Amino acid sequence: MYSFLKNVLSDKKGGEIFRCFSLWHWFYILATIAVVAWLIISLKEKDQTKKNARIKLFIYIAFGLYVADFFLMPFAYGEIDIEKLPFHICTVTCVLCFVSRHNRWLANYRTHIAMLAFISNLVYLIYPAGVMWHQVHPLSYRVVQTLLFHSVMTIYGLLVLLFDEQKLAWNKCYRDVILLGGIVLWAILGNALYNHEIGETARVYNWFFVVRDPFYILPKVVAPYVMPFLNIAVFFAVENLIYLIMYLLSKKKKGA
Repeated sequence: MYSFLKNVLSDKKGGEIFRCFSLWHWFYILATIAVVAWLIISLKEKDQTKKNARIKLFIYIAFGLYVADFFLMPFAYGEIDIEKLPFHICTVTCVLCFVSRHNRWLANYRTHIAMLAFISNLVYLIYPAGVMWHQVHPLSYRVVQTLLFHSVMTIYGLLVLLFDEQKLAWNKCYRDVILLGGIVLWAILGNALYNHEIGETARVYNWFFVVRDPFYILPKVVAPYVMPFLNIAVFFAVENLIYLIMYLLSKKKKGA
């Protein structure tokens, strides 16, 4: 069984490799858009109970993909990749989105978490640097699992923004700052715990890019003091753009 799963799930090297905006990449993006369009059309006239059920289904799928990955990684990569612990913005929002469906206190932040999940996962879906770096075949488990996970999370976040009964409100945008600040501190904790320079296992993680910026533009000594605040500022600015879009859409709907 082990040899079979390892053969099926391990990286497929040689031949065609996954590249940004290649035909395979566009397939994943267009497939996500097609599912979103179908969901918007099918849910538009449904009652809130059916909308909630469909929204929950997608976060359950995403969380299931995330948890299952830890059991499949030893076959795919030969080890459990610590990089996939919930310290990056996409993985931590997956856990938070799932928990917000079951925890009364965190439920108050449900739409704010979903908005952050939508932004971060959409960015990764457009520029999946993590899978491109490995240069493996587009049908390798690493590529399929990663892009499928981010696609489902993107869809979930958008469904919450469009159909969740807990609507976004500008007067509650302070919750976005609290949420972003908490995630930044969580990422700093993760980096502090797992970064080390001990023998052959030396590893430097950069969860939520609080150690270095994604493109290594800032000097190494400066980045850790700038990136935590820059991350909050950038994400908060994008979130406010979504607030504006949602406000304009609601205003147009009321006018119609």
